[in-house]
Amino acid sequence: MTQRVTLITGGSSGVGEAVALQLARRGESVVINFSRNRALADGVVAACQAAGGQAIAAQGDVASDASCREVAEAAMAAFGRIDGLVNCAATTQFVPMHDLDGVQAEDFLRVYGVNAVGPFQMARAASRHMGPGSAIVSVSSIAGQTGSGSSFPYVMSKAALNILTVGLARNLAPRVRVNAVLPGMIEGRWMRDGLGQAGYDKVKAQFSATALLGRISTPEQIASAVIWLLEPDCMVTGQQIVVDGGFMLGKPPSAAGATPASSPGPT
Repeated sequence: MTQRVTLITGGSSGVGEAVALQLARRGESVVINFSRNRALADGVVAACQAAGGQAIAAQGDVASDASCREVAEAAMAAFGRIDGLVNCAATTQFVPMHDLDGVQAEDFLRVYGVNAVGPFQMARAASRHMGPGSAIVSVSSIAGQTGSGSSFPYVMSKAALNILTVGLARNLAPRVRVNAVLPGMIEGRWMRDGLGQAGYDKVKAQFSATALLGRISTPEQIASAVIWLLEPDCMVTGQQIVVDGGFMLGKPPSAAGATPASSPGPT
Protein backbone atom coordinates (compact mmCIF):
# COMPACT_ATOMS: atom_id res chain seq x y z
CA MET A 1 0.00 0.00 0.00
CA THR A 2 1.34 3.43 -0.89
CA GLN A 3 -0.87 5.82 1.06
CA ARG A 4 0.39 6.95 4.44
CA VAL A 5 -0.93 5.37 7.64
CA THR A 6 -1.39 7.30 10.89
CA LEU A 7 -2.19 5.81 14.28
CA ILE A 8 -4.21 8.17 16.49
CA THR A 9 -4.63 7.51 20.20
CA GLY A 10 -7.79 8.95 21.68
CA GLY A 11 -9.05 9.14 18.14
CA SER A 12 -12.76 8.71 18.82
CA SER A 13 -13.50 12.34 19.75
CA GLY A 14 -12.13 15.88 19.93
CA VAL A 15 -8.81 16.67 18.31
CA GLY A 16 -8.12 13.00 17.56
CA GLU A 17 -11.34 12.69 15.60
CA ALA A 18 -10.63 15.94 13.74
CA VAL A 19 -7.14 14.72 12.77
CA ALA A 20 -8.55 11.42 11.53
CA LEU A 21 -11.16 13.10 9.33
CA GLN A 22 -8.68 15.56 7.83
CA LEU A 23 -6.31 12.73 6.94
CA ALA A 24 -9.14 10.61 5.52
CA ARG A 25 -10.21 13.46 3.24
CA ARG A 26 -6.70 13.31 1.78
CA GLY A 27 -7.18 9.61 1.05
CA GLU A 28 -4.89 8.45 3.85
CA SER A 29 -5.42 5.54 6.21
CA VAL A 30 -5.99 5.91 9.95
CA VAL A 31 -6.06 3.67 12.99
CA ILE A 32 -8.51 4.96 15.61
CA ASN A 33 -7.35 3.92 19.06
CA PHE A 34 -9.93 4.10 21.84
CA SER A 35 -10.04 2.87 25.41
CA ARG A 36 -13.72 2.30 26.23
CA ASN A 37 -16.40 3.61 23.85
CA ARG A 38 -16.37 1.41 20.76
CA ALA A 39 -19.53 3.00 19.39
CA LEU A 40 -17.81 6.40 19.19
CA ALA A 41 -14.73 4.87 17.56
CA ASP A 42 -16.82 2.96 15.02
CA GLY A 43 -18.61 6.19 14.16
CA VAL A 44 -15.29 7.90 13.40
CA VAL A 45 -14.20 4.91 11.31
CA ALA A 46 -17.39 5.12 9.27
CA ALA A 47 -16.96 8.88 8.80
CA CYS A 48 -13.36 8.42 7.65
CA GLN A 49 -14.36 5.76 5.16
CA ALA A 50 -17.13 7.99 3.83
CA ALA A 51 -14.57 10.81 3.46
CA GLY A 52 -12.39 8.68 1.21
CA GLY A 53 -9.85 7.11 3.56
CA GLN A 54 -9.37 3.65 5.01
CA ALA A 55 -9.83 3.22 8.74
CA ILE A 56 -9.98 0.67 11.51
CA ALA A 57 -10.65 0.92 15.25
CA ALA A 58 -8.19 -0.58 17.76
CA GLN A 59 -9.04 -0.78 21.43
CA GLY A 60 -6.31 -0.27 24.02
CA ASP A 61 -5.43 1.68 27.15
CA VAL A 62 -2.24 3.67 26.46
CA ALA A 63 -1.33 3.44 30.16
CA SER A 64 -0.70 -0.27 29.49
CA ASP A 65 2.49 -1.08 27.61
CA ALA A 66 1.00 -4.38 26.41
CA SER A 67 -1.99 -2.52 24.98
CA CYS A 68 0.27 -0.05 23.16
CA ARG A 69 2.16 -2.90 21.53
CA GLU A 70 -1.10 -4.59 20.55
CA VAL A 71 -2.45 -1.39 18.94
CA ALA A 72 0.75 -0.94 16.95
CA GLU A 73 0.57 -4.55 15.79
CA ALA A 74 -3.07 -4.08 14.80
CA ALA A 75 -2.02 -1.17 12.60
CA MET A 76 0.69 -3.27 10.99
CA ALA A 77 -1.67 -6.19 10.46
CA ALA A 78 -4.23 -3.96 8.75
CA PHE A 79 -1.99 -1.70 6.67
CA GLY A 80 1.56 -3.04 6.78
CA ARG A 81 3.14 0.27 7.82
CA ILE A 82 2.98 3.18 10.27
CA ASP A 83 3.99 6.62 9.00
CA GLY A 84 2.53 8.80 11.73
CA LEU A 85 1.61 8.59 15.39
CA VAL A 86 -0.61 11.22 17.01
CA ASN A 87 -0.83 11.04 20.80
CA CYS A 88 -4.24 12.54 21.63
CA ALA A 89 -5.35 10.29 24.49
CA ALA A 90 -5.49 12.28 27.72
CA THR A 91 -7.26 12.48 31.04
CA THR A 92 -7.45 14.88 33.96
CA GLN A 93 -8.99 15.50 37.34
CA PHE A 94 -10.72 18.84 37.75
CA VAL A 95 -9.38 20.14 41.06
CA PRO A 96 -8.63 23.87 41.58
CA MET A 97 -4.90 24.54 41.73
CA HIS A 98 -5.21 26.15 45.16
CA ASP A 99 -6.79 22.98 46.62
CA LEU A 100 -3.58 21.16 47.52
CA ASP A 101 -5.48 18.63 49.62
CA GLY A 102 -7.78 17.80 46.73
CA VAL A 103 -5.34 15.46 45.00
CA GLN A 104 -3.60 12.33 46.21
CA ALA A 105 -0.60 10.35 44.98
CA GLU A 106 -2.82 7.90 43.14
CA ASP A 107 -4.33 10.78 41.16
CA PHE A 108 -0.87 11.71 39.86
CA LEU A 109 -0.18 8.11 38.92
CA ARG A 110 -3.46 7.75 37.01
CA VAL A 111 -3.08 11.00 35.06
CA TYR A 112 0.63 10.45 34.39
CA GLY A 113 -0.11 6.93 33.18
CA VAL A 114 -2.26 8.23 30.34
CA ASN A 115 -0.75 11.67 29.64
CA ALA A 116 3.00 11.04 29.94
CA VAL A 117 3.81 7.34 30.23
CA GLY A 118 1.23 6.48 27.57
CA PRO A 119 2.80 8.63 24.83
CA PHE A 120 6.23 7.19 25.65
CA GLN A 121 4.96 3.63 25.45
CA MET A 122 3.02 4.30 22.27
CA ALA A 123 6.02 6.00 20.65
CA ARG A 124 8.23 3.06 21.59
CA ALA A 125 5.75 0.54 20.18
CA ALA A 126 5.05 2.44 16.95
CA SER A 127 8.49 3.84 16.14
CA ARG A 128 10.03 0.43 15.54
CA HIS A 129 7.75 0.16 12.50
CA MET A 130 8.30 3.72 11.24
CA GLY A 131 10.62 4.51 8.35
CA PRO A 132 12.31 7.69 7.10
CA GLY A 133 9.91 10.60 6.75
CA SER A 134 7.73 9.43 9.63
CA ALA A 135 6.54 11.69 12.43
CA ILE A 136 5.15 11.61 15.95
CA VAL A 137 2.99 14.49 17.18
CA SER A 138 1.71 14.71 20.74
CA VAL A 139 -1.18 16.95 21.71
CA SER A 140 0.06 18.55 24.90
CA SER A 141 -1.14 21.83 26.47
CA ILE A 142 0.06 25.29 27.37
CA ALA A 143 -0.66 24.16 30.93
CA GLY A 144 2.73 22.43 30.79
CA GLN A 145 4.36 25.84 30.31
CA THR A 146 2.14 28.17 32.33
CA GLY A 147 1.83 25.92 35.39
CA SER A 148 -1.92 26.54 35.50
CA GLY A 149 -4.63 24.14 34.45
CA SER A 150 -7.38 21.77 35.49
CA SER A 151 -5.26 20.26 38.30
CA PHE A 152 -1.68 19.78 39.46
CA PRO A 153 -1.53 16.20 38.10
CA TYR A 154 -2.62 17.44 34.67
CA VAL A 155 -0.23 20.40 34.56
CA MET A 156 2.74 18.29 35.62
CA SER A 157 1.88 15.48 33.20
CA LYS A 158 1.82 17.91 30.29
CA ALA A 159 5.16 19.40 31.34
CA ALA A 160 6.51 15.85 31.31
CA LEU A 161 5.05 15.27 27.85
CA ASN A 162 6.74 18.43 26.59
CA ILE A 163 10.20 17.31 27.68
CA LEU A 164 9.49 13.77 26.44
CA THR A 165 9.00 15.35 23.01
CA VAL A 166 12.52 16.78 23.09
CA GLY A 167 14.06 13.53 24.28
CA LEU A 168 12.32 11.41 21.66
CA ALA A 169 13.23 13.87 18.91
CA ARG A 170 16.91 13.50 19.77
CA ASN A 171 16.81 9.73 19.99
CA LEU A 172 14.64 8.95 16.95
CA ALA A 173 16.29 11.40 14.52
CA PRO A 174 16.80 11.46 11.63
CA ARG A 175 14.38 8.65 10.84
CA VAL A 176 11.40 9.97 12.84
CA ARG A 177 10.58 13.58 13.69
CA VAL A 178 8.88 14.26 17.04
CA ASN A 179 6.93 17.40 17.98
CA ALA A 180 4.15 18.57 20.27
CA VAL A 181 1.22 20.90 19.72
CA LEU A 182 0.25 22.95 22.79
CA PRO A 183 -3.36 24.18 22.64
CA GLY A 184 -4.99 26.57 25.04
CA MET A 185 -8.68 26.05 25.70
CA ILE A 186 -10.45 23.99 23.04
CA GLU A 187 -14.17 24.02 22.31
CA GLY A 188 -15.85 20.73 23.07
CA ARG A 189 -17.47 18.22 25.35
CA TRP A 190 -14.39 17.38 27.45
CA MET A 191 -14.12 20.77 29.16
CA ARG A 192 -17.89 21.24 29.29
CA ASP A 193 -18.38 17.91 31.06
CA GLY A 194 -15.56 18.63 33.50
CA LEU A 195 -16.53 22.19 34.42
CA GLY A 196 -20.29 22.14 33.87
CA GLN A 197 -21.97 24.53 31.44
CA ALA A 198 -21.71 27.61 33.68
CA GLY A 199 -18.03 26.99 34.48
CA TYR A 200 -17.25 26.26 30.85
CA ASP A 201 -18.90 29.49 29.68
CA LYS A 202 -17.00 31.52 32.30
CA VAL A 203 -13.60 30.07 31.39
CA LYS A 204 -14.31 30.42 27.67
CA ALA A 205 -15.14 34.09 28.16
CA GLN A 206 -11.93 34.64 30.15
CA PHE A 207 -9.81 32.97 27.50
CA SER A 208 -11.47 34.87 24.68
CA ALA A 209 -11.05 38.20 26.47
CA THR A 210 -7.32 37.63 27.03
CA ALA A 211 -6.31 35.92 23.76
CA LEU A 212 -5.01 38.23 21.05
CA LEU A 213 -7.29 36.62 18.46
CA GLY A 214 -10.31 37.00 20.74
CA ARG A 215 -11.52 33.42 20.64
CA ILE A 216 -10.66 29.87 21.65
CA SER A 217 -9.66 27.09 19.29
CA THR A 218 -11.78 24.40 17.70
CA PRO A 219 -10.59 20.78 17.45
CA GLU A 220 -10.27 21.28 13.70
CA GLN A 221 -7.88 24.20 14.13
CA ILE A 222 -5.62 22.20 16.43
CA ALA A 223 -5.82 19.28 14.00
CA SER A 224 -4.56 21.50 11.18
CA ALA A 225 -1.36 22.17 13.14
CA VAL A 226 -0.95 18.45 13.79
CA ILE A 227 -1.41 17.66 10.09
CA TRP A 228 1.32 20.14 9.14
CA LEU A 229 3.78 18.51 11.54
CA LEU A 230 2.96 15.08 10.07
CA GLU A 231 3.96 16.15 6.55
CA PRO A 232 7.02 14.13 5.40
CA ASP A 233 8.72 17.27 4.05
CA CYS A 234 8.32 19.20 7.31
CA MET A 235 11.70 20.26 8.73
CA VAL A 236 10.52 20.75 12.32
CA THR A 237 11.50 18.39 15.13
CA GLY A 238 11.81 18.58 18.90
CA GLN A 239 9.52 21.62 19.09
CA GLN A 240 6.56 22.64 21.22
CA ILE A 241 4.20 24.56 18.92
CA VAL A 242 1.80 26.78 20.87
CA VAL A 243 -1.63 27.09 19.23
CA ASP A 244 -3.63 29.18 21.69
CA GLY A 245 -4.87 32.19 19.73
CA GLY A 246 -2.34 34.39 21.51
CA PHE A 247 -3.60 33.64 25.01
CA MET A 248 -0.14 33.27 26.54
CA LEU A 249 0.90 36.62 25.06
CA GLY A 250 -2.30 38.22 26.33
CA LYS A 251 -3.73 41.64 25.64
CA PRO A 252 -2.18 44.60 27.46
CA PRO A 253 -4.56 46.46 29.80
CA SER A 254 -5.09 49.27 27.29
CA ALA A 255 -6.19 46.79 24.62
CA ALA A 256 -8.32 44.62 26.84
CA GLY A 257 -9.95 47.57 28.61
CA ALA A 258 -9.17 46.04 31.99
CA THR A 259 -6.52 44.20 33.92
CA PRO A 260 -5.79 40.94 32.06
CA ALA A 261 -7.60 37.97 33.54
CA SER A 262 -5.53 35.47 35.47
CA SER A 263 -5.09 32.14 33.75
CA PRO A 264 -8.43 30.30 34.06
CA GLY A 265 -6.88 26.89 33.62
CA PRO A 266 -5.94 25.78 30.11
CA THR A 267 -6.86 22.35 28.90
